[in-house]
Amino acid sequence: MKNKRFSNYIIVVTVLLLAACNKQLDLYPKDALSEPTFFKNANDLKLYCNQFYQNLPVQNSFWSEKNSDNQVPLDADDFLYGSYVVPVSGGGWDWSQIRGCNYFLQRYQRANADEATKNKYVAEIRFFRALFYWQKVKAFGDVPWLNTDLTDTSTASLYGSRMPHKQVMDAVLADLNFAVTNLPDLNAVDAGRLHKYAAYSLMSRICLWEGTFRKYHGLGDETAYLNAAVTASEAVMNSGNYDIYSTGNPATDYYNLFIQEDLSKNREAILPAIYIQNVLTQNLTRELGESSTGFSKNFVRSFLCKDGLPTALSPLYKGDDSLEAEATNRDPRFRQLIATRGFVLLNNADGTKNIFKLPQIGTATAPTGYMIIKALSPDPAQWNAGQSTLDLFIFRYAEILLNEAEAKAELGQCTQTVLDNTINKIRDRVGMAHMAIASLVKDPASDFPALPVLIDEIRRERRIELAADGFRFDDIIRWKAGELIQNPETILGMKLTPAVRAQYPASQVSGVQVDANNYIRLYTSITSRVWKDKMYLYPIPTQELTLNQNLLPQNPGW
Repeated sequence: MKNKRFSNYIIVVTVLLLAACNKQLDLYPKDALSEPTFFKNANDLKLYCNQFYQNLPVQNSFWSEKNSDNQVPLDADDFLYGSYVVPVSGGGWDWSQIRGCNYFLQRYQRANADEATKNKYVAEIRFFRALFYWQKVKAFGDVPWLNTDLTDTSTASLYGSRMPHKQVMDAVLADLNFAVTNLPDLNAVDAGRLHKYAAYSLMSRICLWEGTFRKYHGLGDETAYLNAAVTASEAVMNSGNYDIYSTGNPATDYYNLFIQEDLSKNREAILPAIYIQNVLTQNLTRELGESSTGFSKNFVRSFLCKDGLPTALSPLYKGDDSLEAEATNRDPRFRQLIATRGFVLLNNADGTKNIFKLPQIGTATAPTGYMIIKALSPDPAQWNAGQSTLDLFIFRYAEILLNEAEAKAELGQCTQTVLDNTINKIRDRVGMAHMAIASLVKDPASDFPALPVLIDEIRRERRIELAADGFRFDDIIRWKAGELIQNPETILGMKLTPAVRAQYPASQVSGVQVDANNYIRLYTSITSRVWKDKMYLYPIPTQELTLNQNLLPQNPGW
């Protein structure tokens, strides 16, 4: 049963939080120029900060990677298929959250509270401002830097110029440094609020992204950010608060990690999103049951064999003429991410079980044949519409270990000890062969043929461990690897040989199309995607360019 004291974890947009936000919003409208009765004490600062918690980046296994090479949705992603058009308005060009942060920063000193208390809430706001600005930079590149709240007389801010990407991110790093310095330690945090290691986790994520983006996009000055990613990662690692979840059952521990009703005491959860019946629930399991997406052939091919070798080199690989053959002798996470024979889909109320027998092709459950089971619970209570109480991750310790390994490798500092303290701890959970620098061999089918083998294999490990957590598109962007999207296997499913097709009722598979090699094709009119470098950024809405000529020129290619 969940800890009802709500201690040391986040409940995303709970009824209490929303009530608090509504209370403070009643005290002053967002467009007010003065608010004489607010920001009077520490509780007001706390209430104001509450409104931003709903923006924490909760990971899920359904929505987050349809825009990458990992999944193939039934409805083709318009951005990746070149059909995205420059919007007139909207399109992510919304500054209300950043304005809300700046609004606080210009008024918090009014509160009757000691400086340490004030700085704690300033740290929360600067954590969120760093998150919001990073999201803007990822989408648009150079963006205006606003450090005041906009009003109808703020001409200079409203119509300011775009600040270069690197300068904006330097300001983001300053916000993160303030947050890690001033947020409380885990054992001193107020119930349900951000703490120091959540801030270090965001710093680890953002600084790895920025450091590698600078390197692979040729911006320069990447070393400081890669070092910051290492510093942040090691602060979390050395805290002694976190570890990789394991019960000693390598065949099930990875799967079971994502179907837990209470992550508040799970040491892999740096910051979980907690869901409680009649307070806040989610709908992920039900959505996964009819997800209208599935893993891609390209993603599935990336699993190593259990000997640690790629399929192109391992004698253990059994080929892919059937899903069962394809899963045999592979990284144990294969069967914990993808439904295979014997997987329990649902525990029925009468004690019977719905057991997976054949890939559910020809359905919305798994149109590629590779059914996503990460966070898919067999508990029938979790299938009730909008009533799931499974907790989700915001920051997970495994990501921190992967960030550390990659940043160290990019800096030329990744030793076997580093791997043993990071990637091999993750692999131990599932009983996977260790990564050993001395025995690494380049995969002849690597997506990154020119990359050093160590960095190549760390990227592969990240792809597998964080599959469906929402990182893949950001990774492709920061590595300047958009051309991966052009691989035809990124929009193909499993092999459907005549022998496998014969196992299905004709009515189920009559409309399933395959290519010349018998791989499932979801898009009959598209055989591959075309990447254009303009897609590294989204376009600025045309209305914004009309209103503010200082935003010109439009992002390249748009």
